[in-house]
Amino acid sequence: MPAARATRPKTRPLDVVRLRELCSADVQRLSARYGVALQCLGDAAALSHSFWGAPEAGISHAGVQLRPDTPAHSLLHELCHIVCMTAERRAALQRDAGGDVAEECAVCYLQVLLADRLPGFGAARCLRDMDAWGYSFREGSAAAWFDGDGRAARAWLCSHGLIDAAEKPTWRLRR
Repeated sequence: MPAARATRPKTRPLDVVRLRELCSADVQRLSARYGVALQCLGDAAALSHSFWGAPEAGISHAGVQLRPDTPAHSLLHELCHIVCMTAERRAALQRDAGGDVAEECAVCYLQVLLADRLPGFGAARCLRDMDAWGYSFREGSAAAWFDGDGRAARAWLCSHGLIDAAEKPTWRLRR
C-alpha cells in the first residue's frame, strides 16, 4: 500500500488553481452530483471545519466549506473524503475525515479523476498542484503514484462502487 498523505506546506505556494479561477456553477454541479452541499464563504471568513486551516476546504456532515482562495485540489480532496467514507462516519463528520491509508489513497485518486470534470483545472494540473502543496507519495510525485501504486486505490474505488471499470465516477456515496 502506498504511503499517501497530505501535509500542509510550510509556505502556501501561489501557483495552485484557486476556486475563484473556476466557474462556480461547474463546482456546484460537480458537488451536486453527489448530493453534497457547498458552503461558500467570503475571502476573509474563518473555515471552522478545515482540518489544516484557511484557505483549505473544511468538511462536516453538512458538506464542504470553502472560500474563493481555497485551492481547487483541496475542495476535491475534502469532497472525495465525504464520498469515500461510510455513511456512519459521514453522519458524525466534523472537520477530521479519519479513515485508513487505503481510503486516503482512494480519496487522492478520485480527486484526480474528478479534476477532469472541472473546466480550467483537469487531472494534470491537479497532480501538479498536489505536489506543489505538499502531498507526499513514496514514488516521489503524485503523477508517478497515480500511474503506479495508484492501481490499489483504483481497485478500492471499484470495489466500493465509486468508479466503474472505465474509471468513470458512479456519482454514488460509499455506503
